[in-house]
Amino acid sequence: MIFCLLNGHRSLRLSVLSKLNVGESGILVGLDLPESVQNHLMHMGFVPDARVTVLRRAPAGDPTVYGVDGMEIALRHETAASIRTRPAQAEVRQLEAAP
Repeated sequence: MIFCLLNGHRSLRLSVLSKLNVGESGILVGLDLPESVQNHLMHMGFVPDARVTVLRRAPAGDPTVYGVDGMEIALRHETAASIRTRPAQAEVRQLEAAP
């Protein structure tokens, strides 16, 4: 699911962690998960404004390994689909440069 926010004259795309491809990064915006799961992930570095990078996927596609705060963490698709992200700065520049 992709959302668009109006930020001045620019639109900024919000997505979920599970939609990022291997090698892409996103900035964490929110966790739409039960509080116990949120607390667990936050202790591992999934905090607001943290940069999360997709490192690799299992051969069958689930789970996916993410890098955050120097750690590698494997998350199932259903969990990653509940983590909201915005594009990292490099991806924002690419979106702005697109015609």
